[in-house]
Amino acid sequence: MARSSSRKPTPQPLSQLRIIGGQWRGRKLQFAPVEGLRPTGDRLRETLFNWLQFYLPTAHCLDLFAGSGALGLEALSRGAASVDFVELNPHAARTLKQQLQLLGAQRAQVYNCEAADFLASSDKQYDIVFIDPPFAKDLWQESLSALEGHLSAEALIYIETPHNTPPPVLPNWQLIKEKRAGQVCMRLYSDSSTKQRSTE
Repeated sequence: MARSSSRKPTPQPLSQLRIIGGQWRGRKLQFAPVEGLRPTGDRLRETLFNWLQFYLPTAHCLDLFAGSGALGLEALSRGAASVDFVELNPHAARTLKQQLQLLGAQRAQVYNCEAADFLASSDKQYDIVFIDPPFAKDLWQESLSALEGHLSAEALIYIETPHNTPPPVLPNWQLIKEKRAGQVCMRLYSDSSTKQRSTE
């Protein structure tokens, strides 16, 4: 007669990401192997932070679906004034806190909650917002609607979607940068009242 196993599942090892620029360039950090979590790759991050290089110093940033924290960590490394990380999964949020402690990051805060709940309870405003939710959950438009009142006068919004997903609707905003790489499309928006910048 077969006996049922009472052994607990073996915990999955942590995965790694590498910071590619700034004061922590080359540092390898760990993140939780959570289902649906896919850190923005090195090449895409390099492109994104080339776009943002003139805006990051003194910028207050929001990494709304932080996951591994790749985007917010890169922003901190490159001189952002502060980053708030919002992550629902407790394992991912806990691991992200540990990595920030290892780096000695003083300008960061991790919030373990739903993105919508964080925005509903916060009165903070941000200069740069990263929106890269789990692709399967289709949270882009909902997130953009909840951002009302949380954006500074010349804020930038970065959105990462599958390459075949129509762009979210952002009234009074303009697309200033766009790039497709493999199965991903990356877009950067600014308020349409600001001076128009050419797209790459």
